[in-house]
Amino acid sequence: MENSRRSFLKIAGISALGFGTKPVLNAFASGGNSEKHEAEIQKNPAALKAKRWAMVIDTRKYKSEEDLKPIIEACDKIHNIPKHTNKRHEIMWIWIDEFKYVFTNQEHEFVDDRVKHLPFLVLCNHCEKPACVRACPTKATFKRDDGIVLMDFHRCIGCRFCMAACPYGSRSFNFRDPRPFIKEENKEFPTRMKGVVEKCNFCAERLAVGKMPACVEASNGAMVAGDLYDPESEIRKLLKNNYTIRRKPELGAGPAIYYIV
Repeated sequence: MENSRRSFLKIAGISALGFGTKPVLNAFASGGNSEKHEAEIQKNPAALKAKRWAMVIDTRKYKSEEDLKPIIEACDKIHNIPKHTNKRHEIMWIWIDEFKYVFTNQEHEFVDDRVKHLPFLVLCNHCEKPACVRACPTKATFKRDDGIVLMDFHRCIGCRFCMAACPYGSRSFNFRDPRPFIKEENKEFPTRMKGVVEKCNFCAERLAVGKMPACVEASNGAMVAGDLYDPESEIRKLLKNNYTIRRKPELGAGPAIYYIV
Protein backbone atom coordinates (compact mmCIF):
# COMPACT_ATOMS: atom_id res chain seq x y z
CA MET A 1 0.00 0.00 0.00
CA GLU A 2 2.80 2.41 0.98
CA ASN A 3 4.69 1.61 -2.22
CA SER A 4 1.60 2.52 -4.22
CA ARG A 5 1.28 5.82 -2.39
CA ARG A 6 4.95 6.67 -2.87
CA SER A 7 4.78 5.78 -6.56
CA PHE A 8 1.74 7.97 -7.05
CA LEU A 9 3.25 10.92 -5.23
CA LYS A 10 6.48 10.55 -7.20
CA ILE A 11 4.68 10.54 -10.55
CA ALA A 12 2.32 13.31 -9.44
CA GLY A 13 5.35 15.40 -8.51
CA ILE A 14 6.86 14.90 -11.96
CA SER A 15 3.59 15.91 -13.58
CA ALA A 16 3.52 19.06 -11.47
CA LEU A 17 6.86 20.04 -13.01
CA GLY A 18 5.25 20.28 -16.40
CA PHE A 19 4.73 16.81 -17.88
CA GLY A 20 0.94 17.01 -17.61
CA THR A 21 -1.62 14.82 -15.85
CA LYS A 22 -2.19 12.13 -18.48
CA PRO A 23 1.03 10.21 -17.66
CA VAL A 24 -0.10 10.10 -14.01
CA LEU A 25 -3.28 8.28 -14.99
CA ASN A 26 -1.62 6.05 -17.55
CA ALA A 27 0.93 4.89 -15.00
CA PHE A 28 -1.81 3.20 -13.04
CA ALA A 29 -4.38 2.31 -15.70
CA SER A 30 -3.93 1.26 -19.30
CA GLY A 31 -7.66 1.35 -19.97
CA GLY A 32 -9.14 -1.79 -21.49
CA ASN A 33 -11.70 -2.36 -18.73
CA SER A 34 -14.42 -2.85 -21.33
CA GLU A 35 -12.30 -5.35 -23.25
CA LYS A 36 -11.68 -7.33 -20.08
CA HIS A 37 -15.39 -7.30 -19.32
CA GLU A 38 -16.24 -8.62 -22.78
CA ALA A 39 -13.60 -11.34 -22.47
CA GLU A 40 -15.11 -12.49 -19.16
CA ILE A 41 -18.58 -12.70 -20.71
CA GLN A 42 -17.26 -14.74 -23.61
CA LYS A 43 -15.79 -17.24 -21.15
CA ASN A 44 -19.20 -17.86 -19.58
CA PRO A 45 -22.22 -17.95 -21.92
CA ALA A 46 -24.50 -18.04 -18.85
CA ALA A 47 -23.43 -14.52 -17.85
CA LEU A 48 -26.28 -12.03 -17.56
CA LYS A 49 -25.87 -9.14 -19.99
CA ALA A 50 -27.42 -5.71 -20.45
CA LYS A 51 -26.73 -2.61 -22.47
CA ARG A 52 -27.46 -0.54 -19.35
CA TRP A 53 -27.99 -2.18 -15.98
CA ALA A 54 -30.46 -0.47 -13.66
CA MET A 55 -32.63 -1.31 -10.67
CA VAL A 56 -36.16 -0.60 -9.46
CA ILE A 57 -37.01 -0.72 -5.75
CA ASP A 58 -40.73 -1.07 -5.01
CA THR A 59 -41.21 0.58 -1.63
CA ARG A 60 -44.84 -0.58 -1.50
CA LYS A 61 -43.67 -4.13 -0.82
CA TYR A 62 -42.10 -3.46 2.57
CA LYS A 63 -43.34 -1.73 5.70
CA SER A 64 -40.51 -1.68 8.23
CA GLU A 65 -36.76 -2.04 8.69
CA GLU A 66 -37.28 -5.69 9.57
CA ASP A 67 -38.39 -6.33 5.99
CA LEU A 68 -35.11 -4.88 4.72
CA LYS A 69 -32.59 -6.48 7.08
CA PRO A 70 -32.40 -9.81 5.17
CA ILE A 71 -31.53 -7.83 2.01
CA ILE A 72 -28.66 -6.02 3.71
CA GLU A 73 -27.46 -9.20 5.41
CA ALA A 74 -27.33 -11.02 2.07
CA CYS A 75 -25.13 -8.32 0.57
CA ASP A 76 -22.90 -8.05 3.64
CA LYS A 77 -22.29 -11.79 3.84
CA ILE A 78 -21.40 -12.28 0.17
CA HIS A 79 -19.12 -9.25 -0.04
CA ASN A 80 -17.28 -9.66 3.28
CA ILE A 81 -18.59 -6.41 4.76
CA PRO A 82 -16.99 -5.94 8.21
CA LYS A 83 -19.11 -5.32 11.30
CA HIS A 84 -17.35 -2.51 13.14
CA THR A 85 -18.51 -1.59 16.62
CA ASN A 86 -17.41 2.01 16.05
CA LYS A 87 -20.00 3.70 13.81
CA ARG A 88 -17.36 6.06 12.40
CA HIS A 89 -15.62 3.05 10.85
CA GLU A 90 -18.81 1.53 9.41
CA ILE A 91 -18.64 0.08 5.89
CA MET A 92 -21.92 0.22 3.95
CA TRP A 93 -22.71 -1.12 0.49
CA ILE A 94 -26.47 -1.04 0.99
CA TRP A 95 -28.16 0.54 3.98
CA ILE A 96 -31.35 2.11 5.34
CA ASP A 97 -32.17 5.80 5.66
CA GLU A 98 -35.17 8.12 5.96
CA PHE A 99 -36.99 9.80 3.09
CA LYS A 100 -35.89 13.29 4.15
CA TYR A 101 -32.22 12.30 3.86
CA VAL A 102 -32.51 10.13 0.76
CA PHE A 103 -34.64 12.54 -1.26
CA THR A 104 -33.56 15.89 0.08
CA ASN A 105 -34.90 17.73 -2.95
CA GLN A 106 -38.41 16.28 -2.50
CA GLU A 107 -38.88 16.61 1.25
CA HIS A 108 -41.65 18.96 2.40
CA GLU A 109 -44.14 19.17 5.25
CA PHE A 110 -46.99 17.63 3.24
CA VAL A 111 -45.26 14.41 2.20
CA ASP A 112 -47.52 11.37 2.58
CA ASP A 113 -47.15 9.87 6.07
CA ARG A 114 -46.45 6.38 4.72
CA VAL A 115 -43.59 7.64 2.57
CA LYS A 116 -42.36 10.07 5.21
CA HIS A 117 -41.82 7.34 7.81
CA LEU A 118 -40.84 4.54 5.46
CA PRO A 119 -37.26 3.20 5.61
CA PHE A 120 -35.52 3.45 2.24
CA LEU A 121 -32.79 1.21 0.90
CA VAL A 122 -29.78 3.21 -0.30
CA LEU A 123 -26.86 2.05 -2.43
CA CYS A 124 -24.51 3.21 -5.18
CA ASN A 125 -26.56 4.68 -8.03
CA HIS A 126 -24.24 3.46 -10.82
CA CYS A 127 -24.65 6.79 -12.55
CA GLU A 128 -24.66 7.48 -16.26
CA LYS A 129 -22.13 10.25 -15.63
CA PRO A 130 -20.38 9.23 -12.41
CA ALA A 131 -18.47 12.06 -10.76
CA CYS A 132 -16.44 9.52 -8.79
CA VAL A 133 -14.88 8.17 -12.00
CA ARG A 134 -13.80 11.63 -13.10
CA ALA A 135 -12.36 12.40 -9.67
CA CYS A 136 -10.26 9.23 -9.25
CA PRO A 137 -6.60 9.97 -10.08
CA THR A 138 -5.59 6.31 -10.55
CA LYS A 139 -8.65 4.96 -12.40
CA ALA A 140 -9.31 2.64 -9.48
CA THR A 141 -12.92 3.64 -10.06
CA PHE A 142 -14.18 3.01 -13.56
CA LYS A 143 -17.45 2.55 -15.45
CA ARG A 144 -18.12 -0.45 -17.67
CA ASP A 145 -19.92 -0.20 -20.99
CA ASP A 146 -23.02 -1.73 -19.37
CA GLY A 147 -23.24 1.12 -16.85
CA ILE A 148 -21.90 -0.62 -13.75
CA VAL A 149 -19.43 1.51 -11.79
CA LEU A 150 -16.72 -0.69 -10.29
CA MET A 151 -13.61 -0.39 -8.13
CA ASP A 152 -10.20 -1.98 -8.48
CA PHE A 153 -9.18 -2.21 -4.83
CA HIS A 154 -5.51 -2.73 -5.74
CA ARG A 155 -5.36 0.60 -7.56
CA CYS A 156 -7.02 2.59 -4.80
CA ILE A 157 -4.52 4.83 -3.00
CA GLY A 158 -7.00 6.04 -0.39
CA CYS A 159 -7.09 9.68 -1.48
CA ARG A 160 -10.89 9.71 -1.05
CA PHE A 161 -11.43 12.11 -3.95
CA CYS A 162 -14.21 9.78 -5.12
CA MET A 163 -15.95 10.07 -1.76
CA ALA A 164 -15.86 13.86 -1.98
CA ALA A 165 -17.18 13.76 -5.55
CA CYS A 166 -20.08 11.34 -4.94
CA PRO A 167 -23.25 13.36 -4.27
CA TYR A 168 -24.99 10.34 -2.73
CA GLY A 169 -22.59 9.37 0.04
CA SER A 170 -22.40 5.87 -1.42
CA ARG A 171 -18.78 5.10 -0.57
CA SER A 172 -17.05 3.95 2.59
CA PHE A 173 -13.41 4.19 3.67
CA ASN A 174 -11.54 1.49 5.55
CA PHE A 175 -10.01 3.41 8.44
CA ARG A 176 -9.06 0.05 9.97
CA ASP A 177 -8.13 -3.35 8.63
CA PRO A 178 -11.59 -4.84 7.97
CA ARG A 179 -10.54 -8.51 8.10
CA PRO A 180 -10.75 -9.01 11.91
CA PHE A 181 -14.33 -7.68 11.79
CA ILE A 182 -15.66 -10.13 9.18
CA LYS A 183 -17.85 -12.68 10.97
CA GLU A 184 -17.81 -15.36 8.27
CA GLU A 185 -15.48 -14.84 5.33
CA ASN A 186 -16.69 -15.65 1.81
CA LYS A 187 -13.60 -17.11 0.17
CA GLU A 188 -15.02 -16.45 -3.30
CA PHE A 189 -14.91 -12.66 -2.89
CA PRO A 190 -11.80 -10.60 -2.05
CA THR A 191 -11.37 -8.93 1.31
CA ARG A 192 -10.08 -5.38 1.41
CA MET A 193 -7.38 -3.62 3.41
CA LYS A 194 -6.92 -0.53 5.53
CA GLY A 195 -6.82 2.68 3.50
CA VAL A 196 -9.07 1.51 0.66
CA VAL A 197 -12.44 2.91 -0.45
CA GLU A 198 -15.27 0.52 -1.34
CA LYS A 199 -18.91 0.48 -2.40
CA CYS A 200 -21.71 -1.55 -4.03
CA ASN A 201 -20.58 -3.25 -7.25
CA PHE A 202 -24.06 -4.26 -8.48
CA CYS A 203 -22.91 -7.84 -7.79
CA ALA A 204 -20.91 -7.84 -11.02
CA GLU A 205 -19.27 -11.10 -9.96
CA ARG A 206 -22.69 -12.76 -9.74
CA LEU A 207 -23.93 -11.36 -13.05
CA ALA A 208 -20.82 -12.87 -14.64
CA VAL A 209 -21.97 -16.37 -13.66
CA GLY A 210 -25.67 -15.93 -14.47
CA LYS A 211 -26.96 -14.83 -11.07
CA MET A 212 -28.92 -11.73 -10.12
CA PRO A 213 -27.56 -9.35 -7.44
CA ALA A 214 -27.79 -10.77 -3.93
CA CYS A 215 -30.08 -7.94 -2.77
CA VAL A 216 -32.51 -8.68 -5.61
CA GLU A 217 -32.64 -12.38 -4.76
CA ALA A 218 -33.24 -11.65 -1.06
CA SER A 219 -35.89 -8.96 -1.62
CA ASN A 220 -38.87 -11.24 -2.43
CA GLY A 221 -39.72 -9.18 -5.50
CA ALA A 222 -39.25 -5.73 -3.95
CA MET A 223 -36.11 -5.14 -6.04
CA VAL A 224 -35.74 -5.80 -9.75
CA ALA A 225 -32.58 -5.46 -11.84
CA GLY A 226 -32.55 -5.42 -15.61
CA ASP A 227 -31.64 -3.77 -18.88
CA LEU A 228 -32.83 -0.18 -18.95
CA TYR A 229 -32.39 -0.05 -22.74
CA ASP A 230 -34.49 -3.16 -23.44
CA PRO A 231 -38.14 -2.11 -23.91
CA GLU A 232 -39.26 -5.69 -23.19
CA SER A 233 -37.38 -6.04 -19.92
CA GLU A 234 -39.22 -6.33 -16.61
CA ILE A 235 -37.59 -3.17 -15.33
CA ARG A 236 -38.86 -1.14 -18.29
CA LYS A 237 -42.38 -2.46 -17.76
CA LEU A 238 -42.22 -1.40 -14.10
CA LEU A 239 -41.04 2.07 -15.07
CA LYS A 240 -43.79 2.36 -17.69
CA ASN A 241 -46.61 1.33 -15.36
CA ASN A 242 -45.51 3.00 -12.12
CA TYR A 243 -44.49 6.45 -10.98
CA THR A 244 -40.86 6.41 -9.84
CA ILE A 245 -38.41 8.86 -8.32
CA ARG A 246 -34.61 8.99 -8.25
CA ARG A 247 -32.09 10.60 -5.96
CA LYS A 248 -31.01 14.12 -6.93
CA PRO A 249 -31.69 13.80 -10.67
CA GLU A 250 -31.23 17.55 -11.04
CA LEU A 251 -27.46 17.07 -10.66
CA GLY A 252 -27.32 15.43 -14.07
CA ALA A 253 -25.45 12.32 -12.92
CA GLY A 254 -28.16 10.02 -14.28
CA PRO A 255 -28.69 7.63 -11.33
CA ALA A 256 -29.76 4.11 -12.35
CA ILE A 257 -31.67 3.27 -9.15
CA TYR A 258 -35.41 4.00 -9.35
CA TYR A 259 -37.91 3.97 -6.46
CA ILE A 260 -41.62 3.20 -6.80
CA VAL A 261 -43.41 5.17 -4.09
